[in-house]
Amino acid sequence: MSVVGFDVGFLSCYVAVARAGGIETAANEYSDRSTPACVSFGPRNRSIGAAAKSQMVTNCKNTVQGFKRFHGRAFSDPFVQNLKSSLVYDLSQMPSGTTGIKVMYMEEEKVFSIEQITAMLLTKLKETAESALKKPVADCVISVPCFYTDAERRSVIDAAQIAGLNCLRLMNETTAVALAYGIYKQDLPTPEEKPRTVVFVDIGHSGYQVSVCAFNKGKLKILATAFDPEMGGKDFDERLVKHFCEEFAVKYKLDVKSKPRALVRLYQECEKLKKLMSANSSDLPLNIECFMNDIDVSGKLNRYAFEEMCADVLARVEPPLRSLLEQAHLKKDDIHAVEIVGGSSRMPAIKERINKFFGKEPSTTLNADEAVARGCALQCAILSPAFKVREFSTTDVVPFPISLKWNSAAEDGVRYKHVTFSLPKEPFILDTSAEEGKQEKKSDQPPQAKKAKVKTKVLELPIENNPQWQLANDMLNLFVESEGKMIVQDKLEKERNDAKNYVEEYVYEMRDKLHGIFEKFVNDSDRDVLSLKLEDTEVWLYEDGEDQPKQVYIDKLVDLKSLGQPIQDRYTEFEERPKAFDELGRQLQQYMKIVEAYKTKEEQYDHLEEAEVQKVDRMVNDVMIWMNSKMNQQSKQSLAVEPVVKTTEIQAKTRVSRSLFIIHDSRPTRKNDRPEEWISAGNATLTNTIGFLRCVSVVSGGLWTYVESMRF
Repeated sequence: MSVVGFDVGFLSCYVAVARAGGIETAANEYSDRSTPACVSFGPRNRSIGAAAKSQMVTNCKNTVQGFKRFHGRAFSDPFVQNLKSSLVYDLSQMPSGTTGIKVMYMEEEKVFSIEQITAMLLTKLKETAESALKKPVADCVISVPCFYTDAERRSVIDAAQIAGLNCLRLMNETTAVALAYGIYKQDLPTPEEKPRTVVFVDIGHSGYQVSVCAFNKGKLKILATAFDPEMGGKDFDERLVKHFCEEFAVKYKLDVKSKPRALVRLYQECEKLKKLMSANSSDLPLNIECFMNDIDVSGKLNRYAFEEMCADVLARVEPPLRSLLEQAHLKKDDIHAVEIVGGSSRMPAIKERINKFFGKEPSTTLNADEAVARGCALQCAILSPAFKVREFSTTDVVPFPISLKWNSAAEDGVRYKHVTFSLPKEPFILDTSAEEGKQEKKSDQPPQAKKAKVKTKVLELPIENNPQWQLANDMLNLFVESEGKMIVQDKLEKERNDAKNYVEEYVYEMRDKLHGIFEKFVNDSDRDVLSLKLEDTEVWLYEDGEDQPKQVYIDKLVDLKSLGQPIQDRYTEFEERPKAFDELGRQLQQYMKIVEAYKTKEEQYDHLEEAEVQKVDRMVNDVMIWMNSKMNQQSKQSLAVEPVVKTTEIQAKTRVSRSLFIIHDSRPTRKNDRPEEWISAGNATLTNTIGFLRCVSVVSGGLWTYVESMRF
């Protein structure tokens, strides 16, 4: 069972996985732990993540970003209509009335639902998780903003299903942060003690959310949440873009908003400038080459001026904090700590306002970017039966009321004044107080004050769930099938592009080496033939070969290697052959020393038979003559032709000539013992060959150390 947490942000996404006894953030194919929330559509495939972001300028009309805010919203929603004019890509209405995105894909106009677009992004994040875990991924926990409505949450669930994910739970982003913060704390109060109250502030690119959480050992409880869903880093980016649009209109007479590509580039540069201003208070430059109409533009800004122009946006930091304390009935002194996360939390002006409100410095003990994903992975591990996790319960809140209504038919003059609901297993209990009922009057007693009669009715209250904008099963299945087909198409196109890239890489690499390290290993005529072939292939790649089937590129590479591989092989032989000769020579010298020791009547070798030693001596000499002959011939051979002897031949001689056996025997040294007996005692095996040298070196204590065998 997989344990994965997905933080699907407005601009960036993070994937956290459980492995090796902990939670870690997975890196994508670019070794980056952040994956852009971006999908780009082309004539043959989709690009997702970093590859899509690189096309935001060149393919802006078909590159989609910031689609997270359209979940669960009708196309006619004023929020959607107000955003249309500020988007580079086009929105369209789906048959169900929800918002869709219109792009050109596979050279056809397509309208994809928000669920489909998010599913594409989740497919990419799923691949990242599978690459990290080396196994299929299905079960996961996905984060959502705490201000998401039921319709928005259901839309995300549908997207997960389209991507082939089993979403165990949607987790509020601030709750995920609280879990990542609290589960590792060892000093939390016991359940009987007063809880530790911590405020979590999450300011991302397109949303501002805060929550206050009560911690005890083994549990957390969200006491309240507050938010400003329209406030975030994008507001600061837009102020910068507006500022430079006005400056460039005066300075360069340019209407930036009339050119989508120029506008996208300006947004990218303004985002970079904003980050730089968080770390520097001096004047910082903004330079863009060939911005519009072949005009280079430049400007500058400092943090003080930037904060001045964003004063009204910064003023929106405090209201959610004030609302949070009011909802939770807490005072500022009740707050133990304030933790801040989210990309925009790095802005000094925001930190200053949080500090001023609570009267304490905001803490940054959590990773501002990865805390949400890590919290989701922890929640997934808690839900997974395959992982043993410290007991930790999470009690969350839903910031939206639930409305219940029924027909108010008065029974017997009773009117309902108080209703109590208990969810979900208990029956619904309606406590009612009756209005003035008919009372029998006694003629012999004076009138008395009317007494209210309490009547309690216990009944089953049926609940009918009518979710809005959730995909019907047939539509969901259609989207799942469509996503599967697009995944296959992406894979085929990747393989085709890889085959093309291999040809291109080979052309450039071989051309450089022909005039570099391979220069001595090819004659002039062969070099001219191959150089011409490489040049023709390069021209073909950018003309007729720009868009060819995969097999065409494979065949082209085989054709090139038929000329280039022999040169590569001669170079490799030149590099490896001396090493192989050295190894063989070392082995021959070793055995020659042993034979010489036998001839000088050294005692440890007097058990060997003379005929065998002579046979080995002759064979060693034969191999030595063979080696010297080959070395001499090779030294006279041109490097541009096939070598006289190859490394594999030399290595074969070396392997045949070497055999080392380690044996142990506790018996004392006995001169008449045969080597076969010693080998048997040591549980070793000696192969009988044409000729072999058996020798045993004896060390103190009767330990037989090794037996060497040499074959030719």
